[in-house]
Amino acid sequence: MSQVPLIFIIAGEASSDQLGADLMISLKKLAEVRFAGIGGEAMEAQGFQSLFPIQELSLMGLSGIIANFPKLLERLKSTVKTIKAMKPAVVVTIDTQEFSIRVMKRLQGLPQRPRLIHYGAPTVWAWRPWRARSISRILDRLLCLYPFEPPYFEKYGLKATFVGHPIAKQKFIEKEREPHLLCVLPGSRWSEVKVLLPIFGQAAGLVKKEVPDLKIIIPTLPHLKSMVEEGTKDWPCEVEILLGDQGRNTAFQTASVALGKSGTVALQLAAARLPFAIAYKIGKFQGWLARKLILTPWACMVNILLAFEKLGPNFVLSPPAYKLVPEPWIPEFIQENCTAENLAHAILKLMSDQKVRQQQIQAMTEVTSLLKAPTDAAAKAVLEEISKVA
Repeated sequence: MSQVPLIFIIAGEASSDQLGADLMISLKKLAEVRFAGIGGEAMEAQGFQSLFPIQELSLMGLSGIIANFPKLLERLKSTVKTIKAMKPAVVVTIDTQEFSIRVMKRLQGLPQRPRLIHYGAPTVWAWRPWRARSISRILDRLLCLYPFEPPYFEKYGLKATFVGHPIAKQKFIEKEREPHLLCVLPGSRWSEVKVLLPIFGQAAGLVKKEVPDLKIIIPTLPHLKSMVEEGTKDWPCEVEILLGDQGRNTAFQTASVALGKSGTVALQLAAARLPFAIAYKIGKFQGWLARKLILTPWACMVNILLAFEKLGPNFVLSPPAYKLVPEPWIPEFIQENCTAENLAHAILKLMSDQKVRQQQIQAMTEVTSLLKAPTDAAAKAVLEEISKVA
């Protein structure tokens, strides 16, 4: 190509924003490139100007999408229109799959289209396995975060590359842990915080009865700070709210136990070797539907990765195989099990039982060793696709 190639990146959540920023750093190191698209604070720190705030894409579940559908449709149309006008060499979408795949579908049929790459494979091994075939018809390349994912897509002819997981490169310096300091992580979306924070507060109240000097530390994002402050103002113990990566690292280094929303944070806690329990709750209909569709018995990636490592594909293909493992390594409290009483019991056990704590730490160590630290593999894959542009 005669001019500096333009790379259009779409990242719609905090975790994908960081992946996008890391990708930008690697690309700038390897080649002369330009960037445009949608991103957050981490990407903006690399000189990126987002078309609109990524919070508009951070919606949870069907209800969140329906409630914001007109705005999302407007953003979808404007994003596709911008891409057509800018004519990037490649479009890289990161997570935010419901939005990203719709963008890709609209670009796929263009006579002179950019190369289409998705970073972060759909979890076809967990639910809706037919997506592997459909996404393989749309994309030119898939960048996978987990080592067991490529074969699910390669069998349909899509070039899928395991590029490593950023969690494997994180090095937390563990400080002296405060024995009664609880790290609370209610999520990175307003809808998650709205549902989980009140339950977490009730659990904290129950723990407080057994641990009078209980203290809470909550790392969160700037746009959620006021919501978290309002939601914790009546909690029965001292609450400290921290912002940004530094705040999160401080919490992970000093807390004794963590209680978090199921998701990316599970692997971050594993890297920090901080014992934890996870929780998640959505609407009754969504929960019923999820039980019908989800193939894996667990939600926490620590449990899932270890199960794949120990049981292989049978973990998914033959669900009874997971019974070979008597219980998950990380306690999970999903839907009706997400109660203040259950969460308080798990927290108290992790605070007091050294054997349980050590078993978790051993599981965390094993999981992080399975995830290859990303070097420049993702960036090299992107540049390889750019080289195919006429």
